[in-house]
Amino acid sequence: MDTLQYVKWFRGSSPYINAHRDRTFVLMLGGEAIADPNFENIVHDVALLTSLGVRLVLVFGARPQIDAALEAAGREPLYSNHLRITDAGSMGIVRGVVGGLRMQIEALLSMGLPGTPMHAARITATGGNWVTARPMGVVDGVDFQLTGEVRRIDADGLQRQLDARCIPIMGPFGYSPAGEVFNLAYEDVAASVASALRADKLIALDDEPGLLDASGELISEMSPAELDAWMAEQDRSDGAGSERLRQAGAMLWALRSGVRRGHVVSHARDGALLTELFTRDGCGTQITEHSAERCRVATLDDVTSIIELTAPLEASGVLLPRTRERIELDVDHFRVLDKDGMVVACAALYPHPEADCAEIACVVTHPEYHGSDRAERLMRHLEKTARRQGLQRTFVLTTRTAAWFVEQGYRPASVSDLPEDRRSHWIPERNSRVLMKTLDETRD
Repeated sequence: MDTLQYVKWFRGSSPYINAHRDRTFVLMLGGEAIADPNFENIVHDVALLTSLGVRLVLVFGARPQIDAALEAAGREPLYSNHLRITDAGSMGIVRGVVGGLRMQIEALLSMGLPGTPMHAARITATGGNWVTARPMGVVDGVDFQLTGEVRRIDADGLQRQLDARCIPIMGPFGYSPAGEVFNLAYEDVAASVASALRADKLIALDDEPGLLDASGELISEMSPAELDAWMAEQDRSDGAGSERLRQAGAMLWALRSGVRRGHVVSHARDGALLTELFTRDGCGTQITEHSAERCRVATLDDVTSIIELTAPLEASGVLLPRTRERIELDVDHFRVLDKDGMVVACAALYPHPEADCAEIACVVTHPEYHGSDRAERLMRHLEKTARRQGLQRTFVLTTRTAAWFVEQGYRPASVSDLPEDRRSHWIPERNSRVLMKTLDETRD
């Protein structure tokens, strides 16, 4: 990365640095993430988040490490419905494995040698009996013995650690009032902690870039309802898939229990966690009821952004020049797509009620988002707005993008088809093509 590129990235990340300060994030990572060669980088990024003011709780699992240790001891790992059966004989092995992983994480957080990412950093990791658990009991005839489930989270105790700028590190254990220790699903611990703390984010690390659709493409954003539907379509017999489903199920429960946003990112890609949290587009899957991108009416605060979007096209002759004063006067006609405070697309709607139609103009997408569907979304939004106003048609005037408008359902028309007041502002020298669309062709 050259210096200018770095400066551009750093400036772009500053809104997120401010937005994440003093926010509470819960990070859940399975044993696969700990075993990945990239895990050291993940821990350094965790420490970096803390140094930037993020209040972070780390919840880890250890399934593959426990399975390997049990097999090495001549014991067969036992599962029912993808949940471990923990007998008294294997609990000692489970404790040893989890304790070893915890020390590994703490050691990485303590790295402060010159030349390492955490040089001169002072990160304090803490542990405690913040999870009260109870036995799972007998389910469908299967006795889960020392496998338990979360009963209660000591949110006040965790908050005190976060207030002291410590990182609570929590393994898959819980404790009963009688002093018993239970082996828990780390996904349930993470979701319960996130819910009890009313965390701003629950972040899951996965071996995939995020959640994928049926064709294997990354889903960058989805709602909790869409996550529920996605889970119903997954193969529950696949080992890696069942791990992913447990994380997704915990995420869904947490989101429905007060957690604001969920994220699924890769544990194998270096920097994925930071990219997801400090760039507008991220690199994984975000699950939220409220999209980070919204279409809204422009305000005077957006005028500079609109000018920055339109100026290159005005200079090349694609758009008619508009002065700042003109845009300010017309700002109520503009709609913008706002992605975390950045205007990524704009368009304007000028109704002509006397002619039962409206003009759509100044359709522009930010260069970084070319090839996306932003312009199409704005067009549909403006067409629906015109129809709600009782208008029957929309039209556009264009010199260079007629083919794109034809793809959106517009058909060639003539200057004589324009409203009279629009014809009076016709500029013959531009020789713009006129395209029209009947709105009853558009479905909501």
